[in-house]
Amino acid sequence: MKSVRFIGTNSPLNDIQTATIQECKAYCESKTVLGVDTETEGFDFTCKKLIMLQIGDKDRQYVIDTRVTDISCLTSVLQSKNIVKILHNAKFDYKFIKQWAGISLEQVFDTFLVERVLNCGKQDYGYSLAKCVERYIGDTLNKETRNKFVGLKGQPFTVDQITYGAKDVVYLCDIREQQIVKLRNLELETVAKLENKVVEVFSEIEFEGLMIDEDKWTAMAEDNVKLAFEQELKLDDMVLAHPLLTKYRIPVQVDMFAPMDEVRKTHINWSSPSQTLALFQNLVPSLEDVNGKKLNKHRYKHKLIDEYIRYKERTKLANAYGTKFFNYVNCDGKVHTNFSQILDTGRVSSSKPNMQQIPSDNTFRNCFVTEPGWVFVSSDYSSQELNVIAYGSQDPVWLDALERGLDLHGVCADLVFEDKWRSADADAKKKLRTQIKAINFGLAYGMGPFKLADTLQISKGEAEALIEKYFTEFPNIRDFLTKLGTFGTRNGYIRTFKPFKRRRWFDTWYPKIWDDRSSLQEFGSIERASKNTPIQGSSADMTKLALIYIYEEIKQHWKGDVKIVMTVHDQIDTVCRQEIADKWAVRMTELMEKAAIKIIPNGLLKADTNISATWEK
Repeated sequence: MKSVRFIGTNSPLNDIQTATIQECKAYCESKTVLGVDTETEGFDFTCKKLIMLQIGDKDRQYVIDTRVTDISCLTSVLQSKNIVKILHNAKFDYKFIKQWAGISLEQVFDTFLVERVLNCGKQDYGYSLAKCVERYIGDTLNKETRNKFVGLKGQPFTVDQITYGAKDVVYLCDIREQQIVKLRNLELETVAKLENKVVEVFSEIEFEGLMIDEDKWTAMAEDNVKLAFEQELKLDDMVLAHPLLTKYRIPVQVDMFAPMDEVRKTHINWSSPSQTLALFQNLVPSLEDVNGKKLNKHRYKHKLIDEYIRYKERTKLANAYGTKFFNYVNCDGKVHTNFSQILDTGRVSSSKPNMQQIPSDNTFRNCFVTEPGWVFVSSDYSSQELNVIAYGSQDPVWLDALERGLDLHGVCADLVFEDKWRSADADAKKKLRTQIKAINFGLAYGMGPFKLADTLQISKGEAEALIEKYFTEFPNIRDFLTKLGTFGTRNGYIRTFKPFKRRRWFDTWYPKIWDDRSSLQEFGSIERASKNTPIQGSSADMTKLALIYIYEEIKQHWKGDVKIVMTVHDQIDTVCRQEIADKWAVRMTELMEKAAIKIIPNGLLKADTNISATWEK
């Protein structure tokens, strides 16, 4: 390839032209759009090295052997706000470039994220670079060459490897050009800009990671194992006392040297789904399995089933958050999660480990710490999704309650239950408030009568009557949700609120789906998602905008004193020097609420910001 320039000490001279890093810098500084890609020794940026950087455009591509070439002079290019850097799955490259060259990226265009923006909601669509190259370029990536970058151990790059790396740069430029046209046609330019900016923040969060107090975590894990075993013994005692379960009364000693109070009293293996199913079928003959949804319907009718579900919860904590969690501690001694930035609704997920599923019980979160002299400053929105519903529906009761700082669930319960609420004692009011709260929050998840009945352990008829009474009192909310459901089922997609107007496609939709009785189940699924997506998606857009505001503020005014380290749903977590924590907390609150006003202009959505020594909910 005549357009390729190799920078390194081991060049296949007869086949590839060479250049210097200064020549590369001069060329790149003269451009406004550049493709950027990397090759690495592996996936863990904390210990696997960056071995190649590719940068350029369709006219010229520089392939740099970073094992022997210092790329720090490219800082002005990679951090320039005037030069667009195109990457695919930018978080991966970002972390390696920062770890091994000390350079952060600015002005990113991530073709992976843009493809997800364009096709949000489409299942099994394929968003890898290989899929995008096939889709937009009609070419096929050579997987065999790509896999040869691992385990090189200092060997020179081959001509195939160099040209492979250079092609990626050209592909990125071509893909971006076509994606921009699609973004414009679908009015998705604003949300793509949001995602391309916030990817820098997610990269920083993943890069920074969280420190974990391993001794504290180990003690907590041991307590959870003990609690799970105690719950197992409690289940044994309940089986022994139950008249329908006499056949299970066979004492089995786990350890012949164990004290008598640690001897198992039944032979049932509570961790075996088949054994527990057989046992519970003595209580509920029609029971088909012991998964959460099927079993949960019966938990309040049978105390044994209720306690078994508690046992499963404790066992899950003991297994998921035991000492095996230390496998997620990277080479630098920190836990680095990985974010999936765009789910179907626009929300974010976390994996390896899933920090969003760390129990909100501060027993777990308090195990994550920061260095001496630093503290956590965390901010989250007060009833974010309820505010989104109130603004979207313009329901006068909800808006008034939020404006006056009243208990929204209590206000709703008073209107729905009337005298029953007003004459109830404290315990009865708590139960009624729980029912209304389930509806209020259930609206954000497209909850119907079946789900409500399951959640509240009431009959479907009771759930239907409760929903009907609820919507009689709040017709604006009924009309708002109906309008969303109708739009999605009529058009095959739904959008979030302005200004981002994220689009979610329903790939099982077809023009006459509302007339096809055979598609009632799919129709219902699309209708629920159409009600849910604008609420969850607009909330996600808001949190992403807040992440951007906070990150930009840190870079400009608090660099070295504040770091952004985590986000879970509507909560954003930073760490800062203890002496400036109060001042930073005030500014962080302002930025959270500034982001909220972009989507909910009435200013009712507020942020709560707290300072703590460890990570907290």
